[in-house]
Amino acid sequence: MELQIITPTNTSAGKQKMPAQFEEEIREDLIKRAVEAVTANKRQRYGADPRAGKKSAAKLSRRRRDYKASYGHGISRVPRKTMSRNGAHFNWVGAYAPGTVGGRRAFPPKPNKDWSQKINDKERKKAIRSAMSATLNKELVLSRGHLAPKQYPFIISKEFETIDKTSKLLEILHTQGFTQELARAEVKKVRAGKGKMRGRKYDKRKSMLIVTADNCPLLKAARNIPGVDATIVKNINAKQLAPGTKAGRLTLFTEKAIEQMTKEKLYL
Repeated sequence: MELQIITPTNTSAGKQKMPAQFEEEIREDLIKRAVEAVTANKRQRYGADPRAGKKSAAKLSRRRRDYKASYGHGISRVPRKTMSRNGAHFNWVGAYAPGTVGGRRAFPPKPNKDWSQKINDKERKKAIRSAMSATLNKELVLSRGHLAPKQYPFIISKEFETIDKTSKLLEILHTQGFTQELARAEVKKVRAGKGKMRGRKYDKRKSMLIVTADNCPLLKAARNIPGVDATIVKNINAKQLAPGTKAGRLTLFTEKAIEQMTKEKLYL
């Protein structure tokens, strides 16, 4: 397959043959596995304080004739802590047990739980190739919700990697017909549920992915555009190419990135 090379002025600079990585069969099952593995391996472990709910001096007596037993009082037999007493008459409340106010949790999350998932290296590479192949399928890209221009798919020329201003990059993307796509990605909504209280108030959309050959100014310029991600060709993973396990993300590869992929036989 050959794709056109488009310059920042939206003119054609010839054609380039796509490497074998883009001829992979689209396997949605493998892509899903690889994306879930990336997500799981980035998950941070968490857990409750081992002493949470166990700090009160509660006592559970299982003897009928004990001084502080709850036998004969017609109350549940749970650990109790004494608030006050008058002789052998106690004012107490349930504590420590899972069913009591302020008590421990029955099965709290443990920080030593391993959330990571393993995936075979051949499967991971095949999933990446499959997801890259899906980026060239315009039907899949449009079905994912992207608003791609008529000339898509295409490769962007080497000059793109020298762009060092967000405003300049935005101007060029508008020239190339991505106005509707960028406007779509700017829309955000308030998330439902408790996530609003946990540093992720807004639910945001994913837009295009820009892939470069090396660490260049373009990576920094693209960082501040809503929904747009930029990465180096050696660092691509399935999650970037198929967010939410759905293949067909609108992706722009630079000419140098394609050359490097061909030369170094990446992901084969």
